Amino acid sequence: MNICILGTRGIPNNYGGFEQFAQYLSLFLVRKKHEVSVYNSHVHPFQEKIWKGVNIIHCYEPAYLSTIGQFVYDFLCILDTRKKKFDIIIQLGYTSSSIWGWLLPKKSIVITNMDGLEWKRTKYNDSVKKFLLFAERLAIKSSDSIVADSVGIKEYLDKKYDIKSTFIPYGAEIFNERDEKILSEYNLDLYNYDMLIARMEPENNIEMILQGVIKTKARKFIVIGSTENKYGTYIRNKFESDYIIFLGPVYNILVLNNLRYFSNLYFHGHSVGGTNPSLLEAMGSNCLISANKNIFNQSILGEDALYFSNSNEVADSLFKRKKDYLNFITNNSQKIREIYSHDHVYTQYEELLKKICF
Repeated sequence: MNICILGTRGIPNNYGGFEQFAQYLSLFLVRKKHEVSVYNSHVHPFQEKIWKGVNIIHCYEPAYLSTIGQFVYDFLCILDTRKKKFDIIIQLGYTSSSIWGWLLPKKSIVITNMDGLEWKRTKYNDSVKKFLLFAERLAIKSSDSIVADSVGIKEYLDKKYDIKSTFIPYGAEIFNERDEKILSEYNLDLYNYDMLIARMEPENNIEMILQGVIKTKARKFIVIGSTENKYGTYIRNKFESDYIIFLGPVYNILVLNNLRYFSNLYFHGHSVGGTNPSLLEAMGSNCLISANKNIFNQSILGEDALYFSNSNEVADSLFKRKKDYLNFITNNSQKIREIYSHDHVYTQYEELLKKICF
């Protein structure tokens, strides 16, 4: 099959969850002898036309226009698909692309991964939320098949739009490349620090987590994620201290997994998304996880995590020690092996593609 992937800023991943997903999925499909193309922003650091067997199509992204630039970039990517002969177009997300859905080539089968409930994100005003609900409806209408990456998202979509979406989560692997020397680069001690990894957005409950941290000052706490946006600047100015350390973005997966592996507690504050890739990576990296209490996180972690709904519960969890919850860690590792392994997840995608095409 001739397949393309839209909706990311490109691969190899230098940005976030969808880019990481596109990277792993495209490599898997190439190994299965499919022809795969991924659309990249023209400013992506990788400027070649082929990456590990994946065709790279660069499209102009007017980044200086910020949000509007995303709409323009998606528009140009979708226009370009009309010049190609793709059997299947896999569209990741819909917020800035679904308004152009009517331009997608009619002869291609369109599969859309809907991501999370974008209209619930607190950073958006009422007008933007109404637009996102409109965009959500457009994505359903312009797609031949819908993929939900969590049980909660699938239940929501199926009920609201009277459809039968397909549940396929993201994938991860068990981390086995431990290197304690990485900790010395950050002046950290084994199992004597806590951490979070997240985009600096209100719905990721970063402020709630750090408010809990300052109530206890239990250990060093590292925050990984860019603080260049307005909310990130606010969070950094409010909480940066000798024991709350902002490392900025870290894209080296080996470094990230080692920081996760040797942490005491890993906080996952995401509240409106589906199956977040960073949560699965934490499960595969020996983490004791304290997660925001919501259906998305609970459907993945079950009883194998600590949960919080406010800063006091965050503070309570900070008194826990990893060594006392080894059963949580073992059970979550088993879930990665049996449910969320890359091969298992991407095989489901290939099976969906074959089912739709043939």
